[in-house]
Amino acid sequence: MTVTAVTSNRTAAATGGTPALVVVAHGSRDPRALSTVRALLDRVRALRPALPVHLGHIELNEPLLPDTLAALGDGAAVLVPLLLGRGHHVKRDIPETAALSPARTRVAAPLGPHPLLVDALHARLTEAGWPTRPGPEHAVVLASAGSRDPESRADTARTAALLAARLGVPVVPAYASAATPTVPEAVRTLTARGHRRIALASCFTAPGRFATQCAAAAPWITSAPLGTHPSMARLLLHRHDEVVKTGSDVKSRAMATP
Repeated sequence: MTVTAVTSNRTAAATGGTPALVVVAHGSRDPRALSTVRALLDRVRALRPALPVHLGHIELNEPLLPDTLAALGDGAAVLVPLLLGRGHHVKRDIPETAALSPARTRVAAPLGPHPLLVDALHARLTEAGWPTRPGPEHAVVLASAGSRDPESRADTARTAALLAARLGVPVVPAYASAATPTVPEAVRTLTARGHRRIALASCFTAPGRFATQCAAAAPWITSAPLGTHPSMARLLLHRHDEVVKTGSDVKSRAMATP
């Protein structure tokens, strides 16, 4: 972004207009992740051209979140985690970083669970070859990164339930790390129940190590990561608008969590 654009965005955020949107990505060593996130932000900007949209990473990639917030000065911003459930990053890392910034910030909820997230998951499965009319032999493993936080696992389970209702087949959540069942364990469970066509739904925002690891264990079709699907761009804006309209955020609650 040019110096002129940064100055313009900072001015817009500081003069009482709509708070800027800061998308907070985790960061990845896989270069495909950064290019995917940047392309997703371009979709967001196309949907809302007047809204200043910025990117900040928790780790591994630049710009890091503290640098993004520092560039905003004392402007107002809503931080929207590009994460799919509650967990340590949402409840601790992002609010703590925001609290150290001079910017006037609020932290939105993560992207999941939400019907727009299910829209993207369904579309990616359809692109991978999911049938229009699945039968009793069909089932889905919803693969996500995993977390030790029970609320994060509850969010994934809720997303799995929403996807199951949409597809009309069983959907079992599975995890790449820090939680069980793993993808192979979930596949074995569904196979034991008589399902012979088990698809893997990639509940990842971008390509990376965990998405690749889970795809390698899929017995049938595997959907692509959610990436730049239009519903993801709409969901980022929805989370931003929720905070702007209601004034509520997760920051104060997260900072109070022991």
